[in-house]
Amino acid sequence: MLQNSTILITGGTGSFGQKFVPMTLAKYNPKKLIVLSRDEMKQWEMAQQYQNDVRMRFFIGDVRDRERLYRALDGVDYVVHAAATKIVPTAEYNPFEAVKTNINGAMNLIDAAIDKGVKKVVALSTDKASSPINLYGATKLASDKLFVAGNSYSAWNKTHFSVVRYGNVMGSRGSILPFFMSIRDKGVLPITDPRMTRFMISLEQGVELVWHAFEDMVGGEIYVKKIPSIKITDLARAVAPEAEQEIVGIRPGEKLHEQMIGAEDSHFTYEYPEHFKILPNINSWGSCKNRIKDGKKVPEGFVYSSDNNTDWMTNEQVQGWIDRHYNEIGKI
Repeated sequence: MLQNSTILITGGTGSFGQKFVPMTLAKYNPKKLIVLSRDEMKQWEMAQQYQNDVRMRFFIGDVRDRERLYRALDGVDYVVHAAATKIVPTAEYNPFEAVKTNINGAMNLIDAAIDKGVKKVVALSTDKASSPINLYGATKLASDKLFVAGNSYSAWNKTHFSVVRYGNVMGSRGSILPFFMSIRDKGVLPITDPRMTRFMISLEQGVELVWHAFEDMVGGEIYVKKIPSIKITDLARAVAPEAEQEIVGIRPGEKLHEQMIGAEDSHFTYEYPEHFKILPNINSWGSCKNRIKDGKKVPEGFVYSSDNNTDWMTNEQVQGWIDRHYNEIGKI
């Protein structure tokens, strides 16, 4: 599907984009891959890596700017929406800015994609959009709902919108793993709460989930990757076995456990070998056979959270991942 196509990724200089671009170039050989982002320095540095690749294009722009999106989407077939204000404390203390990017930006992209005849859009979501308790999660829940409903707006020219949802990306900037590694020599690692658990996913798995969504989607689906959980205390122990663990308390807007599927979603959620799919509860799309395919409906009241997960990472698995990706951790 993506072969010989024109693809645009918003927020393309972030952690996800830094992995999506080389993997997609290698696997699908698109005709053109456009990176849209507002960070001039990150974009310049990324462009140096691909200066001899005629498939690459770079646009300075912001999803808040509808006119710039209309220009950037000229001739684009597929869009990955990765742009977001996503650091939880940043959103808590700058709520207007989070709304402008995460909600208004989603609306701008939906309108522009429909008007420019884009074929498919996959938007990146987060576990924090399920039963949100912080502003970031609330804005991403609103964004998810906008992309699902966008399929109704696009009926006349068949632009399709879907969402992928996953947890913490191992080794990405701002995540807990590179933070622990950066201070492990001090002999003390701060732990917010010893009961805390988190989902863990690699960037490669995140990219593959987006690819799958493009291939599988009809429109309006939310794809949830099956990924392992880990206790924060176990993660700290894997990074620095001898370090003391100091309990510092939960930060504003932080959950004790992460949730990707809530009980309210169980009525429209189906299970597959490597993921779940939350179907829309509007327009009878939740019973659409083309969307369900070979999925198995989950039990009523089903919840997929990091504390009730059946798949848990061991210390050996964490250490093995660190050994394989040591030079990349915290750099993308």
